[in-house]
Amino acid sequence: YRVTHRTTYTYDDDVTVSFGVGHLVPRSLPWQRVVSQQLRVSPDPGDTDHDQDCYGNAVSYFQVTAPHTVLEIEAVSEVEVSVPTYDEAGLGAAWETACPILAPRAPGAWRACDFALATPGVDHARGAREYAAPSLTPGRPIAEAVSDLMHRIHTDFDYDKTATTVTSTVADTLVQRAGVCQDFAHLALACLRSHGVAARYVSGYLATQPPPGRERVVGADASHAWLAVWVPPTAAALAAHPSAAGEWLAIDPTNDQWANDRYVTVAWGRGYGDVPPLRGIIFTEATTSALRVSVDVAPLDPPEVRAPR
Repeated sequence: YRVTHRTTYTYDDDVTVSFGVGHLVPRSLPWQRVVSQQLRVSPDPGDTDHDQDCYGNAVSYFQVTAPHTVLEIEAVSEVEVSVPTYDEAGLGAAWETACPILAPRAPGAWRACDFALATPGVDHARGAREYAAPSLTPGRPIAEAVSDLMHRIHTDFDYDKTATTVTSTVADTLVQRAGVCQDFAHLALACLRSHGVAARYVSGYLATQPPPGRERVVGADASHAWLAVWVPPTAAALAAHPSAAGEWLAIDPTNDQWANDRYVTVAWGRGYGDVPPLRGIIFTEATTSALRVSVDVAPLDPPEVRAPR
């Protein structure tokens, strides 16, 4: 895919200085190869840098010192994605084994503990633990339990862009019974973490397909969010690789499916607050501003037709 993510800010007065940090470059993963990537900022920044955060995500920094009323950030990446594969034996283990805080000395547990704790953006809202309980019955296999929770969220909650905002909480989503991908990912995280299961928020893109007979609308795609659940390493995996830390099963409550080769992974963290596409600080006398975002996920080769999972 060629992913183009363009963000444009406009102001009614000059911005004298703008500092920005972005998570816009896809990760290199066993199932995802970054062929090329380019980040363009206009006006030209006086300072730029690229690094990795504590979770290994690519982070881009820029500082624009030229006065401006329009700021545009465009990230263009080409990535090759395949369907993630998992250790079937690990997926069949009881979900209780995916609770690293209960067994902190278990292989890989120390790396997953951070994703089993409540965070400001994903608190253990009242009702989340109770909602998850029917899916997390004692001894149920991890893959079966989390897939059931994913399906129930997809069924019980409506996709509605007007129901929530970027600052909405898990409690808001439970009350509204509606939201968008970010809300459903946060809800699923709260449900799982309230039972001790380690799970992380994943941001990226989902390649959409136009209805039959319709052409793709360039720029009509959007950022997407899902989650990944920790699957501890099996005895066989540890025998082959003593440092094995387990796998992460990626699930998407918004679309009721496991992440496949249509999902482009950019970053992961404890919640949206760790990995927003862009955040920053500006110095200005402007009183009004506007934000416009355009995302395009274009297949570079026609994908073969696959039956829905």
